[in-house]
Amino acid sequence: MNEKQLIALSLEAMEKAYAPYSGYKVGAALLCADGTVYQGCNIENASYGATNCAERTAFFKAVSDGHREFTAIAICGGKDGTVTGLFPPCGICRQVMGEFCGPDFKVYMVGPEGTYQEQTLSQLLPWGFRAEEHMKDSHDKKIC
Repeated sequence: MNEKQLIALSLEAMEKAYAPYSGYKVGAALLCADGTVYQGCNIENASYGATNCAERTAFFKAVSDGHREFTAIAICGGKDGTVTGLFPPCGICRQVMGEFCGPDFKVYMVGPEGTYQEQTLSQLLPWGFRAEEHMKDSHDKKIC
């Protein structure tokens, strides 16, 4: 699957978003290493804190189906379902990506009229919290 096909699936996912409070609909399409694609949309909640982003929706669906290896994600969003500009993933979503993806994981942020920008996870999350870094030699680390 190429990035244009993945982008098209993110646009399709955006149509399913539940965003009655902000009006901003976001869609994501996550490509697994085996070629499987999971779509996700944002799902808002009146408390806002219980809202789930499109990217995490896609990841959680994939992980709950047993997938653990991913190669790319396309993300689009905009007011009332119209792509209005690039929607980079939030910090929480970037951290979830960092849990399952390597530094070369591709993130396609979709803009208006079919434009997009490609970034790697290492560009978007250069100092992400990594369990293996945090856990190794933890007894030797001094906490200030």
